[in-house]
Amino acid sequence: MSLSFDLSVEVSEQYDFSKQALSTIDQNTWVKNQWPLLYFLQNDQKKIAYVGESTNAASRVRNHLTNPKKSTIFNKISIIGSDKFNKSATLDIESNLIQYITAEGTYELENGNFGLINHNYYQQDLYRNLFKEIWTKLMAKKVVSKSLHDIENSELFKFSPYKALNEDQYNSVIEILEGLTEGKSQRIFVQGGAGTGKTVLATYIIKLLCSKIQSDDLDEYNEDELKEIRYILAFQKRYPNAKIGLVIAMTSLRETLENVFSKIPGLKSSMIINPSGTFKKEKYDLLIVDEAHRLRQFKNISWMGAFQKNNQKLGLDDNGTELDWILANSKNQIFFYDADQSVKPSDVKAENFRLLIDDESTLRLELKSQMRVKGGKNYIEFVDQLLHVSRKTTEKFESSDYELYVFDSLKELYKELSKKEEKYGLCRLVAGYAWPWASKPIENRDAIDIEIEDMKFQWNQTDEDWINSPNAFNEIGCIHTTQGYDLNYTGVIFGREISYNKALNRIEVDPKLYFDRNGKAGANAEDLKGYIINIYKTIMYRGIRGTFIYACNEDLREYLKNHIVSHQPKLPFRILKDEEIKPYVNCVPLIDISVAAGDFSDLQGHSDLNWIELPMTISVKPGYFVCKVVGESMNKKIPNGAYCLFREDPGGSREGKIVLVQSTNIHDADFGSGYTVKEYHSEKKNNNEEWTHKAINLRPLSYSADYNAIELTENELTSFKVMGIFDQVLI
Repeated sequence: MSLSFDLSVEVSEQYDFSKQALSTIDQNTWVKNQWPLLYFLQNDQKKIAYVGESTNAASRVRNHLTNPKKSTIFNKISIIGSDKFNKSATLDIESNLIQYITAEGTYELENGNFGLINHNYYQQDLYRNLFKEIWTKLMAKKVVSKSLHDIENSELFKFSPYKALNEDQYNSVIEILEGLTEGKSQRIFVQGGAGTGKTVLATYIIKLLCSKIQSDDLDEYNEDELKEIRYILAFQKRYPNAKIGLVIAMTSLRETLENVFSKIPGLKSSMIINPSGTFKKEKYDLLIVDEAHRLRQFKNISWMGAFQKNNQKLGLDDNGTELDWILANSKNQIFFYDADQSVKPSDVKAENFRLLIDDESTLRLELKSQMRVKGGKNYIEFVDQLLHVSRKTTEKFESSDYELYVFDSLKELYKELSKKEEKYGLCRLVAGYAWPWASKPIENRDAIDIEIEDMKFQWNQTDEDWINSPNAFNEIGCIHTTQGYDLNYTGVIFGREISYNKALNRIEVDPKLYFDRNGKAGANAEDLKGYIINIYKTIMYRGIRGTFIYACNEDLREYLKNHIVSHQPKLPFRILKDEEIKPYVNCVPLIDISVAAGDFSDLQGHSDLNWIELPMTISVKPGYFVCKVVGESMNKKIPNGAYCLFREDPGGSREGKIVLVQSTNIHDADFGSGYTVKEYHSEKKNNNEEWTHKAINLRPLSYSADYNAIELTENELTSFKVMGIFDQVLI
């Protein structure tokens, strides 16, 4: 059975959308044969459009022309046909066209968002390629101008209410609508972990409830659409001109959604409010609260006075919370909640939410499907177990759909993240709050906040939609500017405040190295650890395609490497096959210092060595060899993980040269016992016109003050040998 088919799709000429043009439209091949097809109504002057599908387009077009609104505002129609179309495929492609055209921005769509459901059907993946072909043809005809890749990275696409729902989400929508319209509950809690589509569901529902339903359109809709429409009409009858607000506690996400709502027909940016914005003369008919776990209590906030005044308006003392405000200021509430994403002492306590969730009058729903991370539910569970040190296996997490790696070098991580940024966009570095925010005051705007290896960064320089800000890739984001957002790849830096205790097999935190002042004030050690674990879990859930990890604490890094695959950069040179090898003619040996035995015995013999080609700009010479230099002790000259070219020691003075040395008396933090790469200095003594070494000093060349020189005295030099002189970094 074939797993592919030829991509054959046709986007017709633009026909006039009028009764006079019906005979011409009827002659279209796909219309005439009553084939499943898609159509596109448009008005280029007003930049409005409508996407539809039908198995009887002739009848459907005539119905549209009897609709006073459609016949007035649209003046052109295009037919999209293919011999590969069937009813399931056209419904799916229609849904995709609605999503992408809305986010693309050329046209304002007149479609509602009801009935947008993902249906599984035969060869669905192949029809995805057919959709790409349709989009290519629409771009060629200048109907649209942005690529699918650019649209998918836009916030309008990510937070659009025109998203097709999965079965899990759709069932929740139906239960929510039933609860709101049939009086079963005034308070609804939708619980779900990171990436289960809570924000998408919130925007979908508010768009649904604000839809304008025309009775003469009802015969166009399928059963799923009609089910939602009946609930919408019932809600609108119960609450005419309903006052609805979407409450967003986090500033950055709130401003992003304001921008999204300003571009969606029927929605307004003023619908996006902060908790203080719920205080109006009249109660809201419905408040939808996204990221409800970030609602605040009267603790560790910078606006205590205003908070107290809001509490006083409701007759509450300082125990009043933003959760109380929402309950008091609205007739109905929908909370989207995940206790595991509470990250600060100022967040309303989980116990407060639990009292409401457990109340018998509350409608409780749960989202389980993973919508963001391609690693799926397995990845989410893995991260939770990893950071709570509760895994029952040491088998490393691997997924063909998700890239998860631990890096020994932040430089290497940043290099790999740069490649992903160039290919996919929306790749960001995010860290725990383990460095002071030196650049925060306006007078210190140029200050460096974070230094790791010899890399220097500032924290995110804007709180407003930092993810999409122009310089975001060159900065490091924090939990407060990334929570609630999707990234393609996330570079997660576990900061200095979090470590792993090998003896006790547990993760520990150091409050002195955690610099979110409001994030730790008043929190006991156990609570603070819980917040910090939640922070790292939350930022590890941001990446759709992958997560790259670097841990500042070496023991934590080793713990993570026991459970996550270590990143191995591709060798920057070709390893020769045995029949190609001509030692020191066309190749040099690649030496692994960590397994080197003796004194690199018999480099000429190649039975246990890989022999590699050097770059064309470097001539092969006898005595050359290449090895990988690990660690940060020489990072002023040699980056961590760099492959370097060495030459055998020719004798003579080595003073001031970088050398690879062997000695049983060497214990190097990076290389372990026996070997080190350092800058060579010696102290000599004369004895009857002959000189001998009195001591040898092997100095690090590091940006870090953590490395000390290795001092070998005269008695320790018997086993000392210079194995090679550093020539240059290859890569």
